Amino acid sequence: MAASSAVRAVGRRSRRLFDIFVAEVPWTVSSKELKEYFSQFGSVQRCQLPFDKDTGFHKRYCWIKFSTQQDVQNVFQKDSHILEGAKLSLKQQPRRRRGQRKNQSE
Repeated sequence: MAASSAVRAVGRRSRRLFDIFVAEVPWTVSSKELKEYFSQFGSVQRCQLPFDKDTGFHKRYCWIKFSTQQDVQNVFQKDSHILEGAKLSLKQQPRRRRGQRKNQSE
């Protein structure tokens, strides 16, 4: 049980290292297709698309990690992102250095 919660905690921390959170991903889009789409803006290091264990479908959101901050800026220069007729909702994640705490004043 403790190992399971430790794995979830590591997963939450690792998501902070991603540059962009993408919501409203159509059910039919795969992580490969997301990576291909976002590569037009720069070098995609990683695309994390979580799946629901019960349904077998992805959860309709993902995280994208780019190689450089310029790649991230390139994404946000485009007004809207549409995949398979659905408009994606993007949010830039705050970039933190390794080991940097969320609330340093505490």
